[in-house]
Amino acid sequence: MQKIQEIIAAILDQMVNVLMYPLDPNNRIYALYIVSSIVFAWFVYRAIKSRGADNTDQDTDAAKGNFLQFLFPKRVWSHPSAWLDLRYMMFHRVASYFLLLGVGTWALAAGFRLGSNGVAFSDIVASASSAPAAGLVFSVIYMIVVMMVIDFIAWAIHYVQHKVPLLWQFHKVHHSAEVMHPISNFREHPIDNLGYGLIIGLGYGLVQGLSVRLLGYAPNIPSLLGVPLLMFLFNFTAYNLRHSHIWLRWPGRWSMIFPSPAHHHVHHSCHPEHLDKNFAFMFPIWDVIFRTYHMPEDNRNVKFGIVEDSSDLNSCLRLYWVPFRDAYRLFRKPGKGEMTHEESADAKAERPGIPAE
Repeated sequence: MQKIQEIIAAILDQMVNVLMYPLDPNNRIYALYIVSSIVFAWFVYRAIKSRGADNTDQDTDAAKGNFLQFLFPKRVWSHPSAWLDLRYMMFHRVASYFLLLGVGTWALAAGFRLGSNGVAFSDIVASASSAPAAGLVFSVIYMIVVMMVIDFIAWAIHYVQHKVPLLWQFHKVHHSAEVMHPISNFREHPIDNLGYGLIIGLGYGLVQGLSVRLLGYAPNIPSLLGVPLLMFLFNFTAYNLRHSHIWLRWPGRWSMIFPSPAHHHVHHSCHPEHLDKNFAFMFPIWDVIFRTYHMPEDNRNVKFGIVEDSSDLNSCLRLYWVPFRDAYRLFRKPGKGEMTHEESADAKAERPGIPAE
């Protein structure tokens, strides 16, 4: 009985933690990041109003009312997908917390030990206060190196999630949202979370370990409100518009340097020209280098969702178990009258406007 009470208490504690996300600077829906995104949205709204007939149909329709209606359009909030995201955030963040507890910490410690040639992560944490203070310039350079390594690892994971059919069955959960708002960021499958936690944790630990091995210490990363400065700026510059209906594209080539919300909108679009594009999270340069970068001038062809039928991804539990079912179907021998995965993709390719997977 006591064990059951402890489990219930742990679940309730995690539910409270999720509700406190807007007060946590380390969370993407921190109140300050939401406010800054609203400010960016205001400028987008005014720009649409001033352009008049030069707008796309999507922007004209979105900005036909007042600013509050622009932020919360009926076409988004009347859609079942929007409300599923709200339910799923609580369900997923509570369930996955217990499923993945400790994975990232273990991976970080393992990567650190590998990079430092056997030094235990706990030993370096205990002596961190005695580490020499690096100069500001050196600390900034170290921060950029760390963030670029992590972002490249994330880009590579993201790429294979789209290219490997088995991994796509789980990643498609995130792409199955047909409308988006900031909470859509949490529409993820725990298998995705497991992959990112393990591999990014190993990579981050490896960089820190190599730093200790080469320099004798790991430089402190400049931070603001306890968040690495570069990550804080990334979150502050309209991060929450990445998962939204509001198209914001940085001018000229700036979108190749720092990701605009439009960069991620294209990634979520199921238009044939947008499929498997823009995998980067913080540095679009990876997409430029590996030729997965695509940035249209406007949002006229952007349509959120996936090519395949996602009608059965319609509940919290189904978002969890349907990918396992579909992954199983990739490998089982099809029954009489059933198509293989490749035949299904070919059939979709023959339908107008529907590309093969």
